[in-house]
Amino acid sequence: MSIRVHKENLQSEVLESKIPVLLEFYSDSCIPCKALSPILAEIEEENEGEIKVCKVNITTDFELAEAYEVMASPTLLFFENGQEFDRIRGSASKEDILERFGG
Repeated sequence: MSIRVHKENLQSEVLESKIPVLLEFYSDSCIPCKALSPILAEIEEENEGEIKVCKVNITTDFELAEAYEVMASPTLLFFENGQEFDRIRGSASKEDILERFGG
């Protein structure tokens, strides 16, 4: 199950992660976010221990969204060794997401 990230655990869950992280910025009322949810769950399940999937609710954690200049949901940020290396604004396919991780 995806890890819920907020400003208190961003450092430990994302920035200090030993494995690459997919961080989704979403909102509960976002229809494309709901469509993306099963894709992210599948990626998480199939890549357990290789890719960590985390989520930020932009409605309740707007400070993080602002800090990362996220203007729309869904927005996917890709991290490795604590650094953002890519992002996708809007919905994406499983293949497009995995391609960012080199797979």
